[in-house]
Amino acid sequence: QVQLVESGGGLVQAGGSLRLSCAASGRTFSRYAMGWFRQAPGKERVFVAAISWSGGITYYADSVKGRFTISRDNAKNTVYLQMNSLKPEDTAVYYCAGASVGYSGMGMNEYDYWGQGTQVTVSS
Repeated sequence: QVQLVESGGGLVQAGGSLRLSCAASGRTFSRYAMGWFRQAPGKERVFVAAISWSGGITYYADSVKGRFTISRDNAKNTVYLQMNSLKPEDTAVYYCAGASVGYSGMGMNEYDYWGQGTQVTVSS
């Protein structure tokens, strides 16, 4: 069983930056692909970014490409989401997710573990 705990959310002005962290319990974290999703009020949860077990493969939703960077530190059992040039439309609850395989994609059903989420609010 893997538990995921997100942190780093908050209120930021448009154009600002935040770094989200997701701390994972369990010895097998380094084998898992990890992802970030977000859910804005009244909308469905959508894919943001994913990273393979080694960190060698990353991909992003078009809406965040070039502004967000996903990374991981397997020694610390932590995955990060660096968010730059934030826009009001980035406002959402951000969720960390883990897949029991080394590579994962954009589908929520590919992920087996979920955190509770952290709120990100971008003011204009």
